[in-house]
Amino acid sequence: MDREIHPLTGDYTGEQINTLQNAVYVRLTTPLGSWWADPLLGSLLHTLAREKDVERVRLLAQQYAEEALQPLLEDGRAAEISVTVSQWHAGALLLAIAVTDLSGQAFVFKHNVKVI
Repeated sequence: MDREIHPLTGDYTGEQINTLQNAVYVRLTTPLGSWWADPLLGSLLHTLAREKDVERVRLLAQQYAEEALQPLLEDGRAAEISVTVSQWHAGALLLAIAVTDLSGQAFVFKHNVKVI
C-alpha cells in the first residue's frame, strides 16, 4: 500500500492505495532524464507545452505517455496499459490511461497536457 499522490496538486491526500497510480503519475510528470537515480524515468510530455493543438501533437502525446509507462510492463508490475487522447478544452489534452495490474485490478488515470 502506498500513500496516494493527488494527480492535480502533487501532494499526498492521506489515503492509502493499492494501484499503480503513483507510479503512473511520477512517470508522466517527471521530465525524462531529470531524476538523478534513474535517467530513463520520465516522459517527454513537458515538451508539448509550446505545441499547437493539432492531430500530430495528440499522437505525440499518446506516444510519449506509452514510452514513459513501458517500464511498468517490462518490470512485470502491469499486465496491460492503454492510452487514449482527447481534446479536453482549448489549450489542453486529456490522457485517459487504463492500467491493469497483475492481479487483474484495473483503474483509469487521467492526466492533462497543456498545449497552445
